[in-house]
Amino acid sequence: MTASRDRPVTSGGRHSAQSTRRPRWRLWTAALVVAGLGAGGVAFYDDLPTVPLSTTAGSAEASPLGAEAPLAARLTAYPPEAPPAAGSTPGPSASRTAGGSTPAPSPTTPVPTSPAPTTPTPSTLPPAVVDAPPPVPAKSGEGRRVVFSVSAQRVWLVRADERVARTYPVSGSKHDNLDPGTYEVFSRSRHATSYDFGSTMEYFVRFTRGENAPIGFHTIPVDDDGELLQTRSELGKPLSSGCVRQWRKDAIALWEFAPVGTTVVVVA
Repeated sequence: MTASRDRPVTSGGRHSAQSTRRPRWRLWTAALVVAGLGAGGVAFYDDLPTVPLSTTAGSAEASPLGAEAPLAARLTAYPPEAPPAAGSTPGPSASRTAGGSTPAPSPTTPVPTSPAPTTPTPSTLPPAVVDAPPPVPAKSGEGRRVVFSVSAQRVWLVRADERVARTYPVSGSKHDNLDPGTYEVFSRSRHATSYDFGSTMEYFVRFTRGENAPIGFHTIPVDDDGELLQTRSELGKPLSSGCVRQWRKDAIALWEFAPVGTTVVVVA
């Protein structure tokens, strides 16, 4: 016969479930494990380092943990950064302000530079020195006239009001065949030939007669090959055989200035 304590206890209903009893030693073991974990947690909490907590001004209540705080509360209290030592280079964090913005760079002293050389403009350049033309020789007459100076080898075209219309160097005769005095234009030729037929000239204005041919003003003669008998740079020297040689533009100017009847004054 089975003992009653070993039999399962059933209800009187037809579909009721079978009920069993748990061993009590399991319940006691679970209670002891839970109690042990709680004691260990209290011991671990008490071992954490603490920092003192200050009380609020005017309040007499202290911290519930008894004037100490756990390490977790102390981790948020950062000490202030020490200023950098003299001569050291600040790190990246030192270049920013508390608000996160980069401060403006400190002003630097400008380095003096020498001024660049300037090129004078045409308006600042000094005026060119131009030699004033020689004045009309003294005792060369009055009124509208042509003046020829043998010693200066120069011609002046003088207007009636004594103003000089033009002056320029010429080449007179290398022979002494023209005396100083007052003459008058009596003949003009647009083209002419020398007395020896060796050269031709233009704008011939005659004012006197020589031993072999008339004497007058004309361009520098050219030979049969079309070459000038002298250069322009040689004007101012007596090189002709009797007449007064002129550069072409000057010869045209005298041609237009001195029609027949114009006074010609020759000075020494």
